[in-house]
Amino acid sequence: MSPRRTGRKQPRQKTKDIYTLADLQNWRDIDPPIRLGVLGDPVAHSLSPQMQNAALKYEKIEMQYARFHISPGELSEAFNRLRDLEFAGFNLTLPHKIAAPELVDRVDDDAKQIGAINVVKIDRGKTQGFNTDGRGFARAIREEFSVDLRDLRVMILGAGGASRAIALECAKSRCERLVIANGTVAKGKELTQKLHTFFEGPKVFGPVPRLQAIPWEESAFQFQIANIDLIVNATPVGLNRGDPSPLSSRLLAPHLMIYDTIYSGAKTPLISAAVEAGARAVNGLSMLLHQGVLAFEIWFERSAPIEAMRKALL
Repeated sequence: MSPRRTGRKQPRQKTKDIYTLADLQNWRDIDPPIRLGVLGDPVAHSLSPQMQNAALKYEKIEMQYARFHISPGELSEAFNRLRDLEFAGFNLTLPHKIAAPELVDRVDDDAKQIGAINVVKIDRGKTQGFNTDGRGFARAIREEFSVDLRDLRVMILGAGGASRAIALECAKSRCERLVIANGTVAKGKELTQKLHTFFEGPKVFGPVPRLQAIPWEESAFQFQIANIDLIVNATPVGLNRGDPSPLSSRLLAPHLMIYDTIYSGAKTPLISAAVEAGARAVNGLSMLLHQGVLAFEIWFERSAPIEAMRKALL
């Protein structure tokens, strides 16, 4: 016998705070359906859901965005599951950006140069990878410090996926100077070698080269500070409670602008060190916003409601 309809509307099933690969393997859809998400390990800190869900609601798009805790060993299967479930797309955060290009059908030109992707669009069963880190970063610097990258001497901490995108954007903007600091100097040099054509020809005369990789050593940082305007933390240092600052306050100076790509409600260790040194410093919330705007426009091929997204983040 069929169950009797009472006419009473059933309550909507709520999304979980975090989904896993096991959830994807035994997917139970809800209303509105989840068709977007962010994959990371860890992922609990991600503010992308509140930003993207605000955009979806504003644009009256009947779908939801969720967090997915996916380990590196689960990434390939997660990609296949998301495609089979007809997701519209997803974001990638640490540590998946560098491994992901091998898993998509097509990679856009910027992402090929960077060697990392943070946005995947799924269209008729085909996956395409993009990287919005660099463009999101450039918009964030303009918004936060009222200056363009082309006018700055920049030092980037780290040489991973986000660092590559930010370094390429700095190079394409013809910044005054670019320094890559990394624990493995060879990795930093590999990145600068890929960018050397952007720095050919004189622009700044002085005792320091326009493009340089340096070791992660206090003496190396001390030598660079006088010839740098903007320091960018593109490492995960500061993401976990109890992390030290990647640079101590004694190495910083009041003339510096500090941009920490890590976003947090509390001050990150680097921002605290910068404030102690009298430097201007902001976290990565504005970069997250502009990355999110660009991702939304990739998925839906329409302008994103940036103010609704900003309001949701703040």
